Amino acid sequence: MGDQLGFSSEQRRIAERNEAHQQWDLWGSYLSDRQWGTVREDYSADGNAWNSFPHQQARSRAYRWGEDGLLGISDEHGRLCFGIALWNGQDPILKERPFGLGNGEGNHGEDLKDYFYHLLNSPTHSFMRGLYKYPQAEFPYQQLIEENSRRTREDPEYELIDTGIFAENRYFDVFVDYAKASPTDILIRIKIINRGPDSAPLTVLPSLWLRNQWSWGYREEWRQKKQIKLCGNSISTDDIHELGAYQLSCNHPGEWIFTENETNTELLFNQPNAQPYVKDAFHRYVVDSDLSAVNPANVGSKASLVLSKQLNSGEEWVINLRLSNQALTEPFSSSFNSTFELREKECIEYLNHAAEGLKADDAHIFKAAASGLLWCKKFYHWSVARWLSGDPNQPAPPESRKHTENAYWSRLFADDVISMPDSWEYPYFCQWDLMFHSVAFAVIDPAIAKKQCMLLRSPNYTAPNAQTPAYEWALSDPNPPIGAWAALRIFQIERREREHGDFVFLRSAMRKLLLEYGWWANRNDRSGDNVFEGGFLGLDNIAVFDRRFPLADGSRIEQCDGTAWMAMLSLNLLQIAVELSVQEPEYEDISKRFVFDFAQLAITLNTPSISGRSYVNWDEKDGFYYDVIKRPDGSWTYLKTRSVSGLIPLLAVASFDIATVERLPCLDVLQSFEWHFSERTCTTWLSENLGTWHQDRTLFSLVPEANLRRICWYLFNEDEFLSPYGIRSLSKVYEKSPYTFREGDQEQTLAYSPADSPVAMFGGNSNWRGPVWMPINYLLIEALQKFGHYYGDSFMVEFPTGSGNFITLWDASLELEKRLASIFRRNDKNERPFNGGNSLFQHDPNWRDLILFNEYFHGDNGSGVGASHQTGWTAIVLKMITQLNRYNPIAGKRF
Repeated sequence: MGDQLGFSSEQRRIAERNEAHQQWDLWGSYLSDRQWGTVREDYSADGNAWNSFPHQQARSRAYRWGEDGLLGISDEHGRLCFGIALWNGQDPILKERPFGLGNGEGNHGEDLKDYFYHLLNSPTHSFMRGLYKYPQAEFPYQQLIEENSRRTREDPEYELIDTGIFAENRYFDVFVDYAKASPTDILIRIKIINRGPDSAPLTVLPSLWLRNQWSWGYREEWRQKKQIKLCGNSISTDDIHELGAYQLSCNHPGEWIFTENETNTELLFNQPNAQPYVKDAFHRYVVDSDLSAVNPANVGSKASLVLSKQLNSGEEWVINLRLSNQALTEPFSSSFNSTFELREKECIEYLNHAAEGLKADDAHIFKAAASGLLWCKKFYHWSVARWLSGDPNQPAPPESRKHTENAYWSRLFADDVISMPDSWEYPYFCQWDLMFHSVAFAVIDPAIAKKQCMLLRSPNYTAPNAQTPAYEWALSDPNPPIGAWAALRIFQIERREREHGDFVFLRSAMRKLLLEYGWWANRNDRSGDNVFEGGFLGLDNIAVFDRRFPLADGSRIEQCDGTAWMAMLSLNLLQIAVELSVQEPEYEDISKRFVFDFAQLAITLNTPSISGRSYVNWDEKDGFYYDVIKRPDGSWTYLKTRSVSGLIPLLAVASFDIATVERLPCLDVLQSFEWHFSERTCTTWLSENLGTWHQDRTLFSLVPEANLRRICWYLFNEDEFLSPYGIRSLSKVYEKSPYTFREGDQEQTLAYSPADSPVAMFGGNSNWRGPVWMPINYLLIEALQKFGHYYGDSFMVEFPTGSGNFITLWDASLELEKRLASIFRRNDKNERPFNGGNSLFQHDPNWRDLILFNEYFHGDNGSGVGASHQTGWTAIVLKMITQLNRYNPIAGKRF
């Protein structure tokens, strides 16, 4: 009964938010973990964002487009921010934000070094809990930079744990909890525990500050400077535009200090400060004992309470604060504790309800994934037009900026809360990452899933030609077109879980996706032969050569996954049209278009005699899909690398029951398009490979059955793609026998690399040369389930290849889900593979149950690699775990 009550309480708040009755999402964990080193903060001449605004400037230089902090919160437009700062009496700088290496400093690119964890969060952010591990010895900033700079790409990264700073548990656990008494009344609790064997000092600075909107030379009233003032034992803000005035109180006596959130131009640029109190004042006051750094008038745009304590071994220190738009006479009455307890209980019960039926360890993983996903919703602000032109009273950006690719995106204006791929390493939107985030959100918060899925397709993000932006560093890069897949899956998941489908959302999504489909069809079929080159399609570093560019001799790479992604898009749009046709029969007409387009793409990829080309991407000799080198003289050859790009054709698959085909005759491919295909002498191939029937279902698949059987031999082969932890991105066969290819004067070698790639083809830590990537695995699992749903027991595969164990494709998908889930589950050694071989992480009671959702995973041992908080797309493991626990062979196979 308690679970149902807790579920109902958060569900009520979600309903009030969705219906705009109560703005429960006004405040949340929206404060970025990193604002420095981003493109939008870069106003340099050379466009090197990491060097333009490095970490060492972050404490002294006002940000233009956002703010960052440590386990903090802000309102939905980032106007008012709260976070904590820490000092252990040893560090050279005040710890106000997580630290990591810039792209040029890390031996595998940008690299977070601090340890923090997202423990709990609810959809309305009515309860949130984060944890930061703060060492008691001096933080080794310079050591981390220097040692990583000495290491090569073949070496492992040098991590904070490797410095020995956590020896004997000499650190503080700093928990930060938030609980909402109302949408504008936020209770805050900071709990610090000394885990070390000896007493140790700690200074804590709970901080409240205003984002700088006044220093850029604009006249808008809402950009006028506001202030924070001392008000008795509390501080209060001016009336902030559309937000109101807020008061911050604390139950501990301490010293309130004030400064301005403005750049220390004297320190950074050798120019006089406009006024004496600047952004780095609290650092100077606490660390350097510079008493003149703070404003004695007790007013400013940034304020902190200085609290210090010597903590004995094992001692807990609890600090309560309250941020409210109400003038409370007793902010810490008995209701403070009871509200905290209630909101925590409701949060856990809501997540338990979403994870209903899961075993205890799986439920823990589910809650960690869901909470991390919610914590990674961050405020993102950027006006590309103003960024291109510069601000009235700031130095003008270089004129060359107006001639870059980003200049085409001058209409892009972002002022939203967006689900970040990684809260520190990728603190900006990435389109195809966001689609996976959206599907993961559908399990816990369908309304946010739908909003995030369509956000980048709104008018203030899309280009005039309907292209949607890729990501901050290269807005024009074409990402895999999976928006239709995400919209369809969100619709299906909500319909199954909530017993109703949101057709209004699906219709709205369809209209936007049709515009985007037109851009894809006109942009990427450059050759006119229905082959889609794609360029950057998310799989950076997957091939021998950089697939974005022609080779030196003019040869082009025709990517098998480019055409496959387009086929998947056509099929997903067909499925959406079929869903909508139930209520609106006129969608049959558009269904017919996508049936035709999909059939054309299937022919192009598989049949040279009727595709208009002398070659296809399917190599009959090897039984695999390969990229093709197409030379200027018309000759061609295969790039015979077995990589995940050759598996992408599997993703374009769907089947329809006989009742649907009778309602929509266009789904009968041969009857619908006999007039066209008969003229191209391909009727026989179509009848054998497309639109086939089995147990009253018709199959649409880019991969014919004969090809599917041959691909499965590679897919489930442990010497090729099948890892103990999922499907590798590159065949393991290239570990002992690397693949070398020469074209003209260019020669490159590709080798299996189970973790970080030794080749920096695309970016600092890009790597598709062996590791397991959760999102591609998820798409493959869905594809196998669709094939399994169609073929049933008539299609058996050997799993693993050579084992003599034959199972259905549906059961093979479950086996893959088990392997992926095992990355996070405790194994027979009571260890979680993602933690690798680190004994502290694996066995210490204060670390072993803290779960991070890495960017990708070691292809052989499952350890986490790449970005450590890539909670967005890796959080989709919660969907796999849910299915593994709920699957019932008797009840049927649902996906």
